[in-house]
Amino acid sequence: MAKNTLSSRFRKLDIDEFDENKFVDDHDEAVDNQGPDGAEIDNLLRQGDMMTAFHIALRNPPLNTKNPAIKERAQAIVLRVLTSFKSSDIEPAVKSLDRSGVDLLMKYIYRGFEKPSDNSSAILLQWHEKAFAVGGLGSIVRVLTARKTV
Repeated sequence: MAKNTLSSRFRKLDIDEFDENKFVDDHDEAVDNQGPDGAEIDNLLRQGDMMTAFHIALRNPPLNTKNPAIKERAQAIVLRVLTSFKSSDIEPAVKSLDRSGVDLLMKYIYRGFEKPSDNSSAILLQWHEKAFAVGGLGSIVRVLTARKTV
C-alpha cells in the first residue's frame, strides 16, 4: 500500500536558511579586528624598521567589519607602509610571508588599485609582481573570489 503523501512531517528542515543570498553573519562586531595601529606603524617607519612595520600592518586586517571607515583607514596605513619600501627590499618582505599573508597582501594591493593616488600604482605593480612570484595564480584567484574584503 502507498503511504499518505499529504503528510508534511518530512518538511522539518528549512532549506531557505541555507540560501547564499540570505546569509547573515553571526559574528559580533565588537570583537572584530579594528585594523593596524597607525601610531605604532608611524613610529616604526620613522625608526626605519620597515619589515616590522610591514608585518604589523598585515597582522590585524579588518576582514569581518562592515564599517567602511575602518577599512579605509587600514588600507591607508598599509599603502603608507608599502610605499615606504625601497624596490630592492620588496622581494625579501614578500618572501617572509606565509600563504595567507601573501593572499592578504594581494587583497590590499588590489584595493589600492581601486583608488590610486599619486605614484601608488607603480609601487603597487612592483609589489604585485613579487607577490605573484611567491603566491602564484592561485593567490590572485583566491583574492578575487573571496567574500571577505579588506
